[in-house]
Amino acid sequence: MSTLHTVNKSPFEKNSMSSCLSHSVADSAILMIEDGVYGAIKNTSIAGDIDSAVKEKSIYVLGPDLKARGLNEDQLIDGISVVDYAGFVELVCANDKVQNWL
Repeated sequence: MSTLHTVNKSPFEKNSMSSCLSHSVADSAILMIEDGVYGAIKNTSIAGDIDSAVKEKSIYVLGPDLKARGLNEDQLIDGISVVDYAGFVELVCANDKVQNWL
């Protein structure tokens, strides 16, 4: 059963991203939305964890939320895909369930 995990909190303020990474299984999809997009940035304290997760999980970031925070795609950890709102809907439909990490 495939699961889409969404994380909307900054990994520098909450432990939602760490919990998501440790509880999600290989081949899961993880989508960073809202302030969760800060977890996708290179050279941060959580970048190593995200970089390791990219090897076994599909990791996405919501482009409009990235842009709203003044961040660019060239700042992202390699292997993270940017999706728009239609891509978000496609991810929801492609997975059996959605787990929100608050």
